[in-house]
Amino acid sequence: MNIALPIITLVVGLIGGFFIGVYYLRRQMTAMQNDPEMLQKVAKQMGYNLNGKQMQRAQQMMKNGNQPGRAPAAGKRQGRKGK
Repeated sequence: MNIALPIITLVVGLIGGFFIGVYYLRRQMTAMQNDPEMLQKVAKQMGYNLNGKQMQRAQQMMKNGNQPGRAPAAGKRQGRKGK
């Protein structure tokens, strides 16, 4: 029992920390969608300098959930028909 309790506590802490982190990240992304100054600040920290058109496009992509480099949906087939 002396070894099991710290292990269980560690696992519960890791799982709780993960969910708290996901919640916090989602809140920050939602706030960034509505605040162009915050989005501009993050872009500058990453080394990008966005003009007005690029800023609008970035906000639109964040609102729609379309991110560059994302694979197409699994249900959409491209190419020739199957047999």
